[in-house]
Amino acid sequence: MTLWFVFALMTVAAVFAVLWPLSRSRPADTGGSEVVVYRDQLAEIDRDMASGNIGAAEAEAARIEISRRLLAAADQSGREGPPKGNLKLRRVAATLALIGLPVVAAGFYLPLGSPRLGDFPLAERSRVADANQPLADLVAQVEAHLEKNPTDGRGWSVLAPVLSRLGRYDDAVRAYRNSITYAGDSADRRADLGEALMGTAGGVVTADAKAEFERAVAQSADNAKATYFLGIAAEQDGRKAEAAAIWKGMLAKAPADAPWRPLVQAALVRVGGVAAPTLPDGAMAAAKDMSEGDRNAMIHGMVDRLATRLKQNGDDVEGWLRLVRAYLVMGERGKAMSALADARQAVAKDADRLRQLNEGLKNLGLDG
Repeated sequence: MTLWFVFALMTVAAVFAVLWPLSRSRPADTGGSEVVVYRDQLAEIDRDMASGNIGAAEAEAARIEISRRLLAAADQSGREGPPKGNLKLRRVAATLALIGLPVVAAGFYLPLGSPRLGDFPLAERSRVADANQPLADLVAQVEAHLEKNPTDGRGWSVLAPVLSRLGRYDDAVRAYRNSITYAGDSADRRADLGEALMGTAGGVVTADAKAEFERAVAQSADNAKATYFLGIAAEQDGRKAEAAAIWKGMLAKAPADAPWRPLVQAALVRVGGVAAPTLPDGAMAAAKDMSEGDRNAMIHGMVDRLATRLKQNGDDVEGWLRLVRAYLVMGERGKAMSALADARQAVAKDADRLRQLNEGLKNLGLDG
């Protein structure tokens, strides 16, 4: 409180320093500096003539010249002199500024600031997150904060996925539950909670995890994560046809550039629910009226041309991933593994492309 009082006094002092001169009346104008100089010179001529230093004729000539300059300077000073301001108006403006400035500042601060926020200790203020600081230490700091502020929903929402990535699934489950309680229920949070419950069971979709996925789908039928894991649950229960139906439904509704599309296509191959590769728009229009056999022949021809192009130019990582995915979808796993080996050999000398290839293969369910 003392600090705020000091700040208030400093503000008042600064306002007075600026506005005090405006509240004072302007002293009468005594003429410009040139006028004063010329008057002094006239007096000096009178003194020189009285002392006999100059004659009467010389004194008269000097008076005439100096008087002419004096009149010119006085006339110029009269034209350019600053007009007198309205003293009463200036004092009213100063008073309004003195009162209005703090009022306006308080009006902005009270709704936007945090006047009741407690002191932030100097040790905490000087503690800056280090990019090289271990993730475990940062997590420990967040956990310490949440121990003191257990209703901080945003904090739980930030902490939960980090705990999942660290493999601390039991703690992640607790964090996701608190996130739902204090930050609000949502399909994404329910799906993430179900995935964390799977982590505690070693990747098995338990009854509790399945219930969370079902709650997520009930809130948002388009939640891809929850829908995918419901297919996994069906697959783990031996209901492969049901799993294939779930995943085919996902692909039918998904945009062509959905990032999880390769993962679902690979899962379909795994359960035997083979789906034809997606064709470009032009090819789709051409294949619309084809028989199933002709359409399959067209698809195989496109895949063969892609394979030929990649053998000539192996830098296209996305092309290699499309080729591997196409072979998997068509049920030709041997060709897929051969293409995988060719792809790795083609980009072996480029670390970035090799990393991109391995990440894409993981998304396809293959060992990256």
